[in-house]
Amino acid sequence: MLLSSFHKARGDEVVFTRSPYRQMDEPEYDAVYGSAIFDYSADRVARLAVEFPGAIIGGTGSGKENGKRLVEHIVGGHRDLDYSLYPGFEASIGFSQRGCRFKCAFCVVPGKEGAPVATGTIADIWRGPGHKRWIHLLDNDVFGQPKPAWKARLRELREGDFRVCFNQGINIRVVTDEIAEELATVQYRDDGFKVRRLYTAWDNIGDEALFFRGVDRLERAGIPARHLMAYMLVGFDPEETWERIHHRFERMVERGIRPYPMVYDRRRLDLKQFQRWAARGLYRAVPWSKYDPGAKAKNKPGPGQQAFDFSSDLSTAA
Repeated sequence: MLLSSFHKARGDEVVFTRSPYRQMDEPEYDAVYGSAIFDYSADRVARLAVEFPGAIIGGTGSGKENGKRLVEHIVGGHRDLDYSLYPGFEASIGFSQRGCRFKCAFCVVPGKEGAPVATGTIADIWRGPGHKRWIHLLDNDVFGQPKPAWKARLRELREGDFRVCFNQGINIRVVTDEIAEELATVQYRDDGFKVRRLYTAWDNIGDEALFFRGVDRLERAGIPARHLMAYMLVGFDPEETWERIHHRFERMVERGIRPYPMVYDRRRLDLKQFQRWAARGLYRAVPWSKYDPGAKAKNKPGPGQQAFDFSSDLSTAA
């Protein structure tokens, strides 16, 4: 969006696609850019380089060290976004801070962005009059920026009557009573801006006490546990067992929190099946020990029979 806006401001024509393949009727371009976030896109990165020799490829999944800040290098101080690339997207998207205080072994953010720093205001992010007052924040450590900065951002959200999605989540391990009370004053929502939702994570079983201390603080401030969706990393810890995985999962379900397994090792079919079972809400009807991943195909309803979608309440529950 930033690159497109930059080029259009110079009078260039921009073509946007998700495919790394050259189409039969595609012209020669003056410049081709590609972005890859994750390492598992290596085959698509390689294909793009073959289809478009000389393509400028960046992103943390590009395998190129200089690709981490490629966009900033090209656009300089240009900060406008081209929302026309995503005509169905109604929110305003951006960062109020970059970087992260923590150095989790599975995360590239600290190496990519460095220590937390305030980068912008809600006014900078919002598209302005005529657009919905929906703010989609991409901050990785929103409360890692200086306190005056994050307090000012929450005040902007509150006083401006904005709905906000903390898409990258809040670090519940460091939630203080003050943070909890401030969060309770804003209209936090899911990424569809409908359901009351705060995203967080419980990745390490050793953080159990810290995790639930944060949950307790949020509840005391008026944010019920049922408003939380917690990502739980699976397949990263070499000492991880199914017993540990289920312990985290069941503890959260007991509190009314929605767990969402995030599979680190994409080769693990069993973990992918566990993710599907959890994310679709099937655990409410079928215990994991009796879950059959192939049941949907084998038990496809016949004529006159009705299918039941266990995931139907995921998007409607308040």
